[in-house]
Amino acid sequence: MSSSTFSSIPTSTPATPVSSSSSSPPLVTLPLRPHQAATLISRCSSLRRLLSLHAAVLRSGLHLHPIVAFRLQNSYSSFHRLDHSLSLLLHLTPDPNVFLYTSAIHAHSSRGLHFEALLLFSRMLSSTSISPNAFTFSAALKSCSLLLGRALHAHALKLALHDDPYVATALLDMYARGDDVDAARFLFDAMPERRLVSATAMLTCYAKSGDLEKARKMFDEMTEKDCVCWNAMIDGYTQHGRPEEALRLFRRILQSDARPNEVTFVSVLSAIAQLGSVAPGKWIHSYIRNNPIELNAKVGTALIDMYCKCGSLDDACLVFDSIRDKDVVVWNAMIGGYAMHGHSREALRLFANLLAEGLRPTDITFIGVLNACSHSGLVDEGREFFSSMERDYGIEPKVEHYGCIVDLLGRAGCVDEAYELVQSMRIEPDLVIWGSLLAACRLHKKMALGEKIANYLLNNGLANSGTYVLLSNIYAAVGNWEEVARVRTLMKESGVQKEPGCSSIEVGSKVFEFVVGDLSHPKSEEIYAMLEELNGLLKAHGYVPQTELVLHDLEEAEKERALGVHSEKLAIAFGLISTQPGTTIKIVKNLRVCSDCHQAFKLISKITARKIIVRDRNRFHHFLDGSCSCGDYW
Repeated sequence: MSSSTFSSIPTSTPATPVSSSSSSPPLVTLPLRPHQAATLISRCSSLRRLLSLHAAVLRSGLHLHPIVAFRLQNSYSSFHRLDHSLSLLLHLTPDPNVFLYTSAIHAHSSRGLHFEALLLFSRMLSSTSISPNAFTFSAALKSCSLLLGRALHAHALKLALHDDPYVATALLDMYARGDDVDAARFLFDAMPERRLVSATAMLTCYAKSGDLEKARKMFDEMTEKDCVCWNAMIDGYTQHGRPEEALRLFRRILQSDARPNEVTFVSVLSAIAQLGSVAPGKWIHSYIRNNPIELNAKVGTALIDMYCKCGSLDDACLVFDSIRDKDVVVWNAMIGGYAMHGHSREALRLFANLLAEGLRPTDITFIGVLNACSHSGLVDEGREFFSSMERDYGIEPKVEHYGCIVDLLGRAGCVDEAYELVQSMRIEPDLVIWGSLLAACRLHKKMALGEKIANYLLNNGLANSGTYVLLSNIYAAVGNWEEVARVRTLMKESGVQKEPGCSSIEVGSKVFEFVVGDLSHPKSEEIYAMLEELNGLLKAHGYVPQTELVLHDLEEAEKERALGVHSEKLAIAFGLISTQPGTTIKIVKNLRVCSDCHQAFKLISKITARKIIVRDRNRFHHFLDGSCSCGDYW
């Protein structure tokens, strides 16, 4: 790297240190000795005090003393004044030593300023009089990608520093972050002394790569566990879709000597959001309130996300209002929550408030806003937001943004416009986008275009189970059973299996799951009796089963029976026999709720005087007194 590259690092001389005003007593008594100055600097409790000491040090001529310079640099870094710290290193110290460079590299890498940290490391290496030590390598490796990390590994070998515990652990962590599990394990096995930090880095490596069995084995074998270790295992379960294990492990940490911290709560709240069960989320929220845990932007965002995904939008709003220093991530979570629940106008209002606060929207903000438009058919607004991303904010649309606008146009019947947009994309469309187009073709009976898209995916090996199912549904919708059979044969030959529908409901702090036609529940007789009773009441209120949705060549009565045992209807029946009258029923379904169940739930909410909340793959539906929050647009 050339020296000119350092133009990106602030190099201005620090602001002139200030002393106390003439009317105030002096903060520092002169003359100072080096050890006195160093001690006073390390004990500074405010930036003003530090600036005063710096002025005294300059007057005493002690600023060139290595210990004093080192303490000044460290103290400026601790007060987040890296500009002052860097100026001391690059301008005010004639011959900076390895300790000053190491301190500066660590200060930048620990704050996520990885490019600047590596520039400092490069500058230090260009000096023939300074050689990095173990702490220098440890600090620099935290900022390295896998490629650069390997180069530093080679340099550490050259200087015989690779066996130092700090360097070895930093190398292991670097390989773990780069998903090079084999290299990380090789280093771990070669360590003569395996410290807790090293074991945690190896555990994190396994958890991040998805090898949760090896991660858990290592976790269970560790005789000493700190909070970081627990967090790594909890987060591993959360990130790889095993929220129940994450929650069980969280309960164990509460019984251990380790104290959960901010990172713990963010991970476990994310796990609860996956489960969709609000009861444990409320308990954790109460725990946070009753313990010295700050409700900062990170924890607040996790709570908002959890409440939104568990169907408690009002609680999410209360958390949002209680966060004092809201960053854009907090606003994004609340905008996304409103969109998820179909409160599109509220989401757009919040976006306007975000701009009024002087915050700059991010790509995530626009995903939330475009989703809000898609869930309510706000086509003109969606087109304008999509255009303004790049035009007004310099945000290049990602595949997620294209997915939102294609979904919006497709649902609204602008299928040809959506297809043209996909054809003009600057990035490769993913299967979600193609799936949205196929679903729009089925909804609006664009058979020719649907066939064209599906055949393109099939011929290019891009099809998944959803592609086959949607193509089969397109043919079934027009009664072309011969083509339906052909597509299902292709699906079978390709080894692709349709994801089975599954609905869950929480009753008495327990989660119960149902699949279509489920007979495994101990109360199956009561559940099916309730279904029979509901069917009679529904038909008395004008309900007509949408048998055209049963995409099999069956008799009409058989089609009605098939519709009647959908997993979400079984869950509703179980909820009705298991809870007190007036209790809200919450259901989570892994697939999109079908229009027949949607129509039935509207009537059930009116007949039973119950509020029914259904979270499907795409959004929330709030059924109350015969209507749904989605306005029948989903």
